[in-house]
Amino acid sequence: MRVISYNLRKHHASGELVDLARDFEIDALCLQECDTNDLPDTIGDLHLADATKGNRLGLAIYYRMDRFRAFETKTFALKKSLHDRVLSPAHERLIGTRVIDNETDHDLVIASFHAAPLTASNSLRRNQIHAAHAELMSMGGGLMSLMVGDFNYPFFTKNLTAQMKDAGYDLTLSDRRTYTRYKVFKGHFDFATSQGLNIESVETLPRGASDHLPILISAEYGQDAPAADDAESPAA
Repeated sequence: MRVISYNLRKHHASGELVDLARDFEIDALCLQECDTNDLPDTIGDLHLADATKGNRLGLAIYYRMDRFRAFETKTFALKKSLHDRVLSPAHERLIGTRVIDNETDHDLVIASFHAAPLTASNSLRRNQIHAAHAELMSMGGGLMSLMVGDFNYPFFTKNLTAQMKDAGYDLTLSDRRTYTRYKVFKGHFDFATSQGLNIESVETLPRGASDHLPILISAEYGQDAPAADDAESPAA
């Protein structure tokens, strides 16, 4: 399974999506900071599962229909930072889609996440990450999950990795930094957390029109990953 996550910098990089989907033959595309009113229903072979409705900086998920069947998409509001309360960039900071793999019958949740900006504390972002995992669990107990996006967490990631492991999740950074525009605020802003999956690689792709670099996640199902018949039945 191949998934790209990309923060579009207020939709500036939206013109790159068709080429990214084609060139990297991805199965899903998770977006942050997009103008959801300007998103097409399809990008190449990818179909729009859904997008946030009220955000100024929107989230969206696309998936390959010949690979997956989508059963449910939900958006979630997470604890707000002062930045959110003053400027209202994002009411919903998480969107998740529950899909079944047509090739293997595995049942999983794919999610796009956008944490509070660096003006907030790491503790608030950790709260948002833990809350996001709990919300995705509500879409089906025992499901595999892949949450990708802009975590805004370039510092003290070793501590975050340990906390994720204690909570039953793997955190996987990309092979190169995903944000290098400013001398102070640079690092691995964009990465993946997962449960029940083997993450083979997280590759940082070339820079485009965004201040973030897109990342390409390659993953396989874990040995104990349940097929659809073994998991809780998805909603119709």
